[in-house]
Amino acid sequence: MKILLTGSNGEIGTNLALKLKEEDHEVFGIDKRKNTWTDEFSYLLLDLSQKFSTFDNGFGDAVMPFKPDAVVHFAANAKVHELVKHPFRAMDNIQITFNVLEYCRVNNVPMVFSSSREVYGDIHRFNDSKITGEHRADFKFTESPYSASKISGEALIYSYAKCYNLPYLVFRFSNVYGRYDTDIERMERVIPLFIKKIDSEEPIIVYGKDKLLDFTYVLDCIEGIHSGIEKLIKGNLKNETINLAYGEGHTLLELVKYIEENLNKKAKLTIADSQIGEVTYYVADIAKARNLLGYDPKTPLREGIKKHIEWYKSL
Repeated sequence: MKILLTGSNGEIGTNLALKLKEEDHEVFGIDKRKNTWTDEFSYLLLDLSQKFSTFDNGFGDAVMPFKPDAVVHFAANAKVHELVKHPFRAMDNIQITFNVLEYCRVNNVPMVFSSSREVYGDIHRFNDSKITGEHRADFKFTESPYSASKISGEALIYSYAKCYNLPYLVFRFSNVYGRYDTDIERMERVIPLFIKKIDSEEPIIVYGKDKLLDFTYVLDCIEGIHSGIEKLIKGNLKNETINLAYGEGHTLLELVKYIEENLNKKAKLTIADSQIGEVTYYVADIAKARNLLGYDPKTPLREGIKKHIEWYKSL
């Protein structure tokens, strides 16, 4: 397979690129920041939020080493409360997805899109279901500019499939964590932030005592993405929207407990209310991923935190 990977230098992108390279597939990345973890795949430094008049100007045949069999699109500004503070970053996400879709349309290439559980909103407020299936998304309950940008990205993809017959897969991720997830200076994420601060005996704030979320170990997530890419390229699967998560909920206090166990340190914690725009309850229904992808996540949160901290300590 020949894969063009946007957002190649983040946590999920780096893990996917390395897995594809290990299997002798060709990978070329695009990201606006350097990869601080590995030099095992090539990438172009490019801000995809710019408006491109042509797609051979730094984003096409002039720099691409191959015509891709699929584009895997991970590039986005993330972190919900950061986009609440800076909503223009959400508009950048929409422009980025439009640019990538145009590349796919012009070059007749299928697309894999990284969406988010954020598209469901704070679902417990309007639904008594304990798990969230793909059909549960109700966009009038959008919680934040970030979630709106992912909803907009999905809508653009569905329109391109309808108007231009562009094949796609949309994956809705949920709290993916694991190796290559420690660059908190760029973007604070709860698991690496808590690990670093608890290990350094610094205080932490738990926003939402009863918040229940579905945490996904990155290598489980990669297995699902990889299966989807193969099936999309072979023509065995297309135009599906799929949850990729572990399928089990945990509170942030449980998360803190598992980190304490593995660091053998006690957290200095304060509990505060959830922040504006945050989802406070989400457990994914992953039946569709099991059925369509053969997806079978192996790593519960306690084990995943152990693996993550072992990797963190090896740095």
